[in-house]
Amino acid sequence: MKRNHNILLTSLLSLLLPFAASAAEEEVAADLGSAITSGKATISGRYRYEYVDQDNALKNANASTLRLRLNYRTGQWKGWSGFAEFDHVFHVLIDDFNSGGGTSPNRGDYSVVADPKGSDLNQLYFDLDPNDNWKYRFGRQRILLDNQRFVGGVGWRQNEQTYDAFTLNTKAIPKTALSYSYVNYVRRIFGQTVPAGKERLDGHLFNAKISISDAFSVTPYLYHLDYDTAVANSTTTVGARLAGSPGLGSGKFNWLAEYARQTDAGDNPTSYDANYYHLNGAYAAGNGMTFGLGYEVLGADSGAGTAFSTPLATLHAFNGWADQFLGTPAAGLEDVYVNFKMKAGKWNLTFVYHDFSSDTGSFDYGNEFDVSGGLKLSDRYGLLLKGAFFGADSSSPLTNVDTNKFWVMLTASY
Repeated sequence: MKRNHNILLTSLLSLLLPFAASAAEEEVAADLGSAITSGKATISGRYRYEYVDQDNALKNANASTLRLRLNYRTGQWKGWSGFAEFDHVFHVLIDDFNSGGGTSPNRGDYSVVADPKGSDLNQLYFDLDPNDNWKYRFGRQRILLDNQRFVGGVGWRQNEQTYDAFTLNTKAIPKTALSYSYVNYVRRIFGQTVPAGKERLDGHLFNAKISISDAFSVTPYLYHLDYDTAVANSTTTVGARLAGSPGLGSGKFNWLAEYARQTDAGDNPTSYDANYYHLNGAYAAGNGMTFGLGYEVLGADSGAGTAFSTPLATLHAFNGWADQFLGTPAAGLEDVYVNFKMKAGKWNLTFVYHDFSSDTGSFDYGNEFDVSGGLKLSDRYGLLLKGAFFGADSSSPLTNVDTNKFWVMLTASY
């Protein structure tokens, strides 16, 4: 199977690259040295304090972390350009927490805050832009598809998830933004010093956003993941999302309807199939207020004892900020949620309520209330205050416990 995938990739590149190279040669030639030295460098910092209180034997976590990030993008030369992004995460004064993934073996008696310290070459890639309709990217890169429910960058954590990949983006088909990525490695948030920090796979990610009108789009997708190591994550997911944002009164009504079906792939030891559904509607009023209601289901195959999984997702953005469902329970997950957003002076406030239950077995898992307030201090500085409060149901078969989390985050960019 993997050999066939490699043959497919080689054939694809052999077809595309000659076209790309010839198109690039049509551009006015530039001096390579000037392209390298005329680039743009940026630096940013993100400090965060995170507190975790769980109703179990683990000690409360107190994490004070700082991420420094340095970026450099070169100028273009015959359609080519390069980009590098380097991160370093510091633990500042307070490190009473388990950073997860085996990165802090002497902190196993604390709750997890998945922000290990250390350096990381977050991104290093080359772009080829032969014309407005085609773009090729080679190297370690960030891949963010749709709302990141299936493929994302885990941008909330201090060390992001990136991919060693080849990506093609094209708008050659009218009203269609087509993306294909071949992924060889997933560089996870735990860094490269522990086995959990990277995973090898043959991954094929197809995504095509088709704009039916200015206010309506259809996005079919196919994600095939064949892991060498984490074989339980080997899956094929096929689905489509419909989204619209028609005007309504002085505001807009944003809606989403999505369905996907997942089956095992590669060397996955479990044969299963499971469904995914997501319905969401939100009215954004002209006064800055937004009210939304959603229903998301990660279905279960009760006969196989497993459920729909999203190993490449930006999970913190879904199913509650307390991160109680980073892995889908074997009985599946239903999430009914309500959210409300508003402006209060210069503050952007968000309130979310979740009710969690199983897809099969009629289990109640619990509920959660999330709240955040963001403030832009200036063009360069920002402040975020955030809290998550999860209450586990006493009848739940899961090991989840009552969990409270608090964050204070400061950002700066130059």
